[in-house]
This record gives sequence, C-alpha cells and structure tokens, in this order.
Amino acid sequence: MKILATLILLCSTTFALAQDEVPGPPQTNPVAITGGTIHTIDGEVIKNGTVVFEDGKITTVGADVQLPDGIETVDATGKHVYPGLFEAHSQIGLREIGAVNATLDSRETGQINSNVKAHVAVNPDSAVIPVTRANGVLLALTCPEGGLISGQASVLQLDGWTYEDLTLKPSVAMHVSWPSTTISARRRARMTDKEIKEMEKEQEGRLIEIRDFFDEARAYAVARAEDLEHQATDLRLEAMQPLLDGKQKMLVSANSLAQIESAIAFAIEQEVQIIILGGYDAALCSDLLKKHEIPVIISAIYRTPQRRGDVFDASYTLPRRLLNAGVKFCISGSDRSETWNARILPDHAATAVAYGLSHEEALKAITLSPAEIFGIDDQVGSITAGKDATLFVADGDILEIKTNVSHAFVRGRKVDLRSRHTRLYEKYKQKYKQQENSDQ
Repeated sequence: MKILATLILLCSTTFALAQDEVPGPPQTNPVAITGGTIHTIDGEVIKNGTVVFEDGKITTVGADVQLPDGIETVDATGKHVYPGLFEAHSQIGLREIGAVNATLDSRETGQINSNVKAHVAVNPDSAVIPVTRANGVLLALTCPEGGLISGQASVLQLDGWTYEDLTLKPSVAMHVSWPSTTISARRRARMTDKEIKEMEKEQEGRLIEIRDFFDEARAYAVARAEDLEHQATDLRLEAMQPLLDGKQKMLVSANSLAQIESAIAFAIEQEVQIIILGGYDAALCSDLLKKHEIPVIISAIYRTPQRRGDVFDASYTLPRRLLNAGVKFCISGSDRSETWNARILPDHAATAVAYGLSHEEALKAITLSPAEIFGIDDQVGSITAGKDATLFVADGDILEIKTNVSHAFVRGRKVDLRSRHTRLYEKYKQKYKQQENSDQ
C-alpha cells in the first residue's frame, strides 16, 4: 500500500508539473484592485488607490473609491499597479525553437509577401507566451520577417485559447526591410572594384523592386476601381491598399543614417505613413524625423556600438537623445529577433533610465508610447476609465530586476502566471528536498 501511495503521489506530481497554463475565462463580475500605488501613465501616480473593472473594461480609477458590497477585491497594499507592458516588436507565437525549423513560422519564401498576416500563424500554445507575460508584458507586436516586404504585423494580447482570442488588432503595419544603401569602409576595403560595383547594383536593384511594386499596387487599385468584375484579384497587390490609402503604416527596419533618410524620402514620395524600427542612427536625423512626425521603435537598448568610432553607450543614451530632440519613440527589446527574451523588456527601459531617461518616460516608452504609435491608445497603454482592463500588480518597481508580478489581467480575464520557468523551479525544488530527506 505504501508503494502504491508513493506511485500515485509521483504520478500526480508529474502531471501537475506537466500541465499547460490555462487561459482565463471572461470576466463575469466586477473586480477592484485596492490599496496599491497606481501608475496611470497618462496621469498622476495615485498612492493607496483603487482600480475597478467590469466586463473587461476599466470603470473607475482613484484614491477614494466607494466599493459596493460583495465586489471581488485584490489587495495590493504595498504593491504597484501598472498597465500591461507592450513589446513593440517580436515574433511571439511565430518562433519557438531556433534550431528546429518546424517551430519557425516567421517568414515566407520570396522577396514580396505583402499578403502575409502574422496573427493567423500565431501558435497560442507557445511556451514563450507564459514566460513573457509573467514579467508584466501583456501586449506584443508580432511581426513577419524576411525578404523586402515581409507582411503585416499584428498586435497580440498575451492570453487566449486561439489566435483570434490573442489578436487585439490584426494588421497594424506592413513590415519592410529597407535595403542597405551604402557599403561600410571596412567591407569596401576588402572588395575589388568589380565586387563593389556589383553590390551597389544589387542594392539599387532592391530599391527599384520596392518602388516598382508600389507603382504596380497603385495601378492595380485603379484597374480594380474601373473594372472590378473583369480585373483578376492579386492577393499581394490587394494587401497593399490599406497602406496606400493611409489606413495602415509602413514599419521599416532601418538603422544607419543613410537607410533612415532613404526610407523617409521614399515614404514622402509615396505619401504613406512610416515607422522606423531599429533606429540606431535616428538621433543623427532627429530634425527630419520631428518635421515629418515619424516615430521610432528602438529595437533594443542592449546593443553594441555599430562603428569603431561610436561611444560605448550610444544605444543606452538613444532614448534620452530622441526625447530631447522631440522625436516620438518607444522601446523594444527584440534586436536580432530575440523573441525568447521579450520578458526582459522592463530591463531595457531601466537601462535607459540609468543613462539619462526619466523613470516616467521609461515607463511610458514600454506602455503608452507603443500604443500611440500603432494607433490603439484608445484601448490600451494606460490605466484609464474606458480602456481595456489589461494590467498587473507587482511587489515593487517593475523597472527593478528583483520585482515579481503577483496578479495580471488581460481584458479583465485573470492570467495564469505559471510558466515553464515556474515549473522548472518547482521541479528542482523537489530535488533538493529529496536530497535533504535522504541525508537525514
């Protein structure tokens, strides 16, 4: 009987450790988070405040809120309440294990894939999602990559059974990888004149390919308008129409000054809205960015200097320099498609604080600013009445690495904060307990 009981205990423990995180059910009754320090982001910090939400929407935010009897409460005394952090660029749900091709669904073959929509390929059972949201990152842009025009990026809320549940906005931007327009001095020194000419021709050819496709998309729109019945449908050209009509933005990966200036010139020529992703040299053309109201998604704070003569903290000070120049920006943590590290987004913002950015601006750069850049600040990005109840409670300042998240909600749904990390913690805690028992 003892052996049987032991086997049952082991099996039940193994089963518990192997359980997947369960998406939260829709909110059915009002919930109040009380006693915490509320970081509204778009207003004043409220100490000993209360947030009430119902049917997935925030209804009340304040310091002296009278609660009805029977309302469910979350005691946040001594803790902090934040809106869900927003990772402004990732391949969450599209990339799982880098060494296993079957788990990678972030790119299609070919150079032009404007019809690709990221959200329909998202895996809602990705192990990356629970790990990411455990650190307060409850919103993320997931973005296709590869080729010149990679496809349409989508905004996800990181809790749900299906990709439809996860999708907050399906097509917020068309991702374009802007071709390099120059050859570095170091690389040029190793090349022959023939090789240099060939590379310059190749770079020019890529720009021509993008321009020709835009021209073709405009001609297609005219043809469809004039003879809708007989004009054959082209999915790639059809997908370009929201961008050309101003209903969608172009998310351009560009880091060097020449790339950024070239992309801006093209956007002005084509009369499309543009967002710069990467932006290593953005501060060098801040007047141009400010003049045309072009925002920058800083792809990471933890980046090494790109040129031999750059100062060591060029990436660390970039947010402060853009802020001082009056350029709209937000902070991502996804340089080189490091989707697996999206959870450390607050650490990137914290490093920017260490190098001159204010604490308030750093929080804004990972909450409200990305929401504004993607045009969904009426739904998320701050703790404001009328917006989605996508928020979390932490036991300290979220920009401090030792801080832990104790409660999280996505549109009022309570989020399961277990993850592969917590399961491994529980697993190896058992290991040391067993060792202690065997030593006794």
